[in-house]
Amino acid sequence: CKRKPLFINFSDFEWDWIIAPTTYKAFYCSGKCPSPLHSQMNATNHAVMQMKVHDLNPAVPRPCCVPTEMSSLSLFYYDEMGTVLKDYKNMIVEACGCR
Repeated sequence: CKRKPLFINFSDFEWDWIIAPTTYKAFYCSGKCPSPLHSQMNATNHAVMQMKVHDLNPAVPRPCCVPTEMSSLSLFYYDEMGTVLKDYKNMIVEACGCR
């Protein structure tokens, strides 16, 4: 379970109303949550117990590799009132873990 690069280019979505930044690294989480879960996996107690149940009964899914820490991104853009500088929460993955 690791953080991997994800490059966002707003022009790919034809979002020409965004002045800056025009691109940013958002990152994403990918990978398996191994059994047993170790401390580097940033797992919750629930994930540890879910993995133990999965080991006994594979019909129960493994915990998933997901974002555990996010940061914001400030966007400078046009709207109907003019230009705006706004902070958007949870736009960048900072850390991943098994949950």
